[in-house]
Amino acid sequence: MNTRQAVQKLTSFALLLGLCACAAANEIPPTATATRLPAATSTSIPTATFTPSPLPPAPTETPPACRNEAGQVKEDLVSTTNPQQPFLIYLPPCYEDSAEARYPVLYLLHGQTYTDDQWIRLGVPQAADEMIHSQKSVPFIIIFPDDSLWNLQAGWRFGERLINALIPYADEKYRTIPDRAYRAVGGLSRGGGWAAELGLQNPNLFGAIGLHSPAIFKGDGTMLRNLVKNIPDDSRPRLWIDVGDVDREWKSVFEFEEDLVALDHPHEFRVYLGDHSEAYWGEHVREYLEWYAAGWDEEKTP
Repeated sequence: MNTRQAVQKLTSFALLLGLCACAAANEIPPTATATRLPAATSTSIPTATFTPSPLPPAPTETPPACRNEAGQVKEDLVSTTNPQQPFLIYLPPCYEDSAEARYPVLYLLHGQTYTDDQWIRLGVPQAADEMIHSQKSVPFIIIFPDDSLWNLQAGWRFGERLINALIPYADEKYRTIPDRAYRAVGGLSRGGGWAAELGLQNPNLFGAIGLHSPAIFKGDGTMLRNLVKNIPDDSRPRLWIDVGDVDREWKSVFEFEEDLVALDHPHEFRVYLGDHSEAYWGEHVREYLEWYAAGWDEEKTP
């Protein structure tokens, strides 16, 4: 061992002795619960000891059992219109058990030649249940209006029935939040065309509009462009458009999207692989619902 190594070892040993001495000097005194020995020169006086009670566990909210149940789909009818306006309605889990709760509402419009059960067959109720059960969305109501009279004269008054009769009826009978920020409209194919027209005509009623492969008929492009142009900046609804890359409506959809860009209207535009079919829409149902629900998060919902 050379001299430097010896010095290093002696230094380390000295430091170790110093640390031990410091530890002894700074030793933590016994707690109040420790037993104290009486002093040799006096009679011991028992001292009171204090043992703190364990803290009770923090209260935890027990979620109601209904939260994990499926929502309900019911039939209903607005009988005050001519013709009457039937619709299906999805009520979220716990709707019947929470008498004071109110909910955002989404109106989903079906395609031409179909009926109000199209979106249901595509799996909308199941997707909504999953989002609510996993708390990825606040609970919400979905209304599926029937437009099976599309090829009759009465079919052209569908929009009037929805705006002037169905929405007031739903807001009165069901516990919706009757505010544009919590009301959305969307549709596929012809229903998407209706959603574009009704939503852009009534920005005071709808805070979000979803257009899924919308059928924008010949001549409607100019009308929609003018509707967008006339919406005040502070009333612009959230807007979503999607279309398949081989959809038969892709040309008119792209033209409308170009109008939105030119008019500087904020929107989301998605082009996916697919055609104009239920297989395409069914594949994206969950994504659609997540987009609608994104505007109704816990912090915004009253």
